[in-house]
Amino acid sequence: MRIVICEFMSLDGVVQAPGGPDEDTEGGFAHGGWTHPFFDPEVVGGAWDGALGRADALLFGRRTWRAMAGAWPDRAGDPFADRMNSLRKYVVSATLAESELTWENTTRIPGAEAVAHLRKLREADGGDLLVMGSPTLARTLLAEGLADELVLIVMPVVLGGGKTIFPGDGAKRTLELVSTTTSGTGANVCVYRTADQD
Repeated sequence: MRIVICEFMSLDGVVQAPGGPDEDTEGGFAHGGWTHPFFDPEVVGGAWDGALGRADALLFGRRTWRAMAGAWPDRAGDPFADRMNSLRKYVVSATLAESELTWENTTRIPGAEAVAHLRKLREADGGDLLVMGSPTLARTLLAEGLADELVLIVMPVVLGGGKTIFPGDGAKRTLELVSTTTSGTGANVCVYRTADQD
């Protein structure tokens, strides 16, 4: 399987709380919902539809999984929601109990075993294993060399701080730009694949 990370991102690399004001206020983040002025159904929505359409399974960190599990099951009947709900889901968590895994087709990956488990999933047959949001998990995947593709939906806004997916370990990681599509709202959908390191 290929691990694909899909993120809304500001020009300064922030991915925190793109959907709403109360989504993630950790660290005093006060700009929740910052993507809304730049969303357009064709280019930005199309990027998410395309990524989801190629996915064989979804991979989340605990916080993002909780938000998604609280939102998508009630939207049944919408094609995007129906696909989200029907796909296999993996959530990396050291704290979620099996009894809390109420979103259909969800399997918990214990936090301490996550990297080893994800290496095995990546070696298994199948399509894309899609990561949405989940900045801590995305950062770990990049640091461990487990991400195969990044779909970055870069919005024309600077947020001045917040969570990022990029490791802060000082290592150089080279990516290959596959495509860029610009929306009428000024958002750029940039697809990158991992390249050999120098």
